[in-house]
Amino acid sequence: MRRSMLAGLAIAVTAGLTTAATAAGTPVAASATGAPGGHPMTASAKVPVTALAAPHVARTPAQRTPAQGTGLGAPRPDGDLRTDLDAILSDARLTGARAGVVVRDARTGKDLYARGADAQMMPASNQKLQTAAAAFGVLGPGYTFRTSVLAGGPRRAGTLTGDLVLKGTGDPTLRAADYDGLAAAVAAKGITRVTGRLVADDTWFDDRRLAPGWDPADEPYSYASQVSALTVSADSDFNVGSVRVDVSPGTQGGPVDVALAPATGHVTIDDRATTGAPGSASTLSITRLPGTNVIRLTGSHPAGGATVRTLRTVDNPSLYAADVFRRALTAHGVSVAGPTARAAAPRTATTITTRTSMPLSSLAVPFLKLSNNNIAEILVKAMGRKSGGEGSWRAGLPVVAKYVKTLGVEASRLNLADGSGLSRSNRATPALAGQLLRGARSKTWFPAFYNALPIAGQADPWVGGTLATRMSGTPAAGNVRAKTGTLTGATALSGYVKNPAGRRLIFSIMLNDYAGAAPKDLEDRIAIRLATGKLVGPAATPRTTGRPLHVRPGAELECSWTGTC
Repeated sequence: MRRSMLAGLAIAVTAGLTTAATAAGTPVAASATGAPGGHPMTASAKVPVTALAAPHVARTPAQRTPAQGTGLGAPRPDGDLRTDLDAILSDARLTGARAGVVVRDARTGKDLYARGADAQMMPASNQKLQTAAAAFGVLGPGYTFRTSVLAGGPRRAGTLTGDLVLKGTGDPTLRAADYDGLAAAVAAKGITRVTGRLVADDTWFDDRRLAPGWDPADEPYSYASQVSALTVSADSDFNVGSVRVDVSPGTQGGPVDVALAPATGHVTIDDRATTGAPGSASTLSITRLPGTNVIRLTGSHPAGGATVRTLRTVDNPSLYAADVFRRALTAHGVSVAGPTARAAAPRTATTITTRTSMPLSSLAVPFLKLSNNNIAEILVKAMGRKSGGEGSWRAGLPVVAKYVKTLGVEASRLNLADGSGLSRSNRATPALAGQLLRGARSKTWFPAFYNALPIAGQADPWVGGTLATRMSGTPAAGNVRAKTGTLTGATALSGYVKNPAGRRLIFSIMLNDYAGAAPKDLEDRIAIRLATGKLVGPAATPRTTGRPLHVRPGAELECSWTGTC
């Protein structure tokens, strides 16, 4: 379903971008697009800003009185926007919190509501709006990644004398089947024997794998995978640099059965989990030991229980990719005598075969709708490589800041520690998000950007994305297109909505330091108010099924990372 949806979205991008732009209320020129190419630092790299701290939002006693659910249960006639949004933001959960909200007319840029607009907030995954806009502007909608297989020596009578090189440029869409296709192409050239090594060339990017400010406790989980120019996606959502761990019950009292997908010898399983009695609770724990490629299982899983599938990151994803490729070569009758090594391809190497990814206009769909962190960081490094010849955060983040400035964003007010928003050192303001969203509308790439945003209340994950279960059954469903953001203590929602008069509005909501769970229902109430012109009562919080194996205990994260949307 997701693959066919991606194809449909790609067609919309290639053939119907002007229609999307018209729906967004934006005149645009012809857009550069492309068709899918087969889918399925030594110092912290930050852009300097002014002070990171932001004052608490002032609230009058009148604004504090109504708590959520008290007297706001029924819609009332259209009211003053300021009064209505102030009422929503008077929720008791925001007492002592920092709240920033901006609502603007998309055509004129006029502020219709502003509260805490210039407060520097932790944007969480709203950071991806900046990365996406800069990637479209700097790399272009038709940008693709190339993965090549090179011969490091002469070929004669089926023998390659020298090394076989696998060279990557950061493609986040490569899956095991794609490496199998590359291996098949090598065999089709008549090569059956390689006398040298299998070389993994990941030098297109630097070797700094994790962005500044990422929590080390997140490292085993797929939303915090290592960034490399050569890697493997474990699934069709392009969870890069991770391997799928499948756990099935064995014989009662014995160990559980464990399998990896794709199959790889780069990862070692330390299976200490047992098979419990039928009907007993599953207490499985699956973690990758720090600094290793050992995945340890502990706890118990009941006999007769369903197979549990989860993702875990790998250490050194370049060698993981090379291992998957070597296995594919063997399956196609190509033997490599030497070991696997990370190194740069020799200048004299010749190309045997190449795979090209889908264009950025299509890749933006899983990137933004599913809030994919690794794609964000790959794009930052790709921008650094293109603009300054260095595939690093140090080179790429200033490129992002420089480009968003052309959209009217006051870049000096930003703090960019990464491209995804996973770092808690990032800072932005609702006003800046509003500036970016308005400035983007004048660009030829805007339809692809708009198309890639999550759409409220649309159940298909590749359409609704992180908004798939939110605002369903309301006038905001199918109307609101916005980027979510979720970290413990930080939530955000910024995007576009059409009001009852058909006027396109831009909004940005950023909430930090609130008590308890993320008050996403307040974001939804604001978006629904903008869509309907009416203040409605507390929105029902979408019911989700927790999947604790996907996320470290106690963390609040995007629903796409935890498997709950």
